[in-house]
Amino acid sequence: MLELLQDTSFEVVCMASQQSVGRPLEIGKHQYRIEPFSVEACADCDVVFLCVSGEFSLEYGPALAQASVVIDNSSAFRYHIDVPLLVPPINGGTYRGEKLIANPNCSSAIALMVLGPLHQAFGLESAIISTYQAASGAGQPAMVELRKRVQGFDEYGQDNSSEYFSHNLAFNVIPQVDRFEDNLYTREEMKVVWELRKVLDEPALAISVTAVRVPTLRSHAESLTLKFSRPIRSLAAIREMLGRAPGVEVVDAPGKQRYPMPMTSTYKHAVEVGRIRHNLIYGEYGLDIFISGDQLLRGAALNAFEIMQVALQ
Repeated sequence: MLELLQDTSFEVVCMASQQSVGRPLEIGKHQYRIEPFSVEACADCDVVFLCVSGEFSLEYGPALAQASVVIDNSSAFRYHIDVPLLVPPINGGTYRGEKLIANPNCSSAIALMVLGPLHQAFGLESAIISTYQAASGAGQPAMVELRKRVQGFDEYGQDNSSEYFSHNLAFNVIPQVDRFEDNLYTREEMKVVWELRKVLDEPALAISVTAVRVPTLRSHAESLTLKFSRPIRSLAAIREMLGRAPGVEVVDAPGKQRYPMPMTSTYKHAVEVGRIRHNLIYGEYGLDIFISGDQLLRGAALNAFEIMQVALQ
């Protein structure tokens, strides 16, 4: 977030809890000193980005929104009917001046960059989504743990413990991100369901999600199986349409081994999309697609930055 803000004309103030007050924070050519948080101290700010827990957002978000535009990166307000959930290239036009705005889950934001234009053109009827989520989704310490476990890995079964995941992630994949709900889907999976429906304004859209943690450091990848109400005659036209979509980069040359990967999508503002093909079950009414996007940028900070641009227009 600070990297995105450093080349703007805004004066940026960093606030945190008392244990962090006074610490220097150097980003590029700027150095910040962390100041103590208070609602009163934020009152002079045009925009407040909340990069905090949901509990903190629930406690302070509405009060902060009395004076400033508040962009909340937690899940606290995403499903509130009176709080907009924005992915600006997809539904930024629905913004009506609300002071409290929710930023979506990273997997949702990445998928919506591709689903938005496809839904508008062909009418999305259902989506089956599998996500392959990087260690950074669990925070910087989780990335450090993965690096150490990979370096020290010798054989399976020696050490399956982990401080940040339900199991050791080194040379492993874990079909659990967040806690399990009563319907046996994880909270992470249901977030994608709820948020796609809200952003696309399709409350009954049929969606099923499986979220998997994989031993990559950054960028989430997703496999999308999509069914539409209108037929898709030309895959070339799909590639051309997605190539024109903001925030999307078509990487689709299987014969040259070019397709979306975390290795190539990390640090990019755009979501890579490729492996575009007709689905073998739905024929011309279906597509199978693979995407990859930097969840710290496109899936989080960059989307919040673009929400700010919409709110300050």
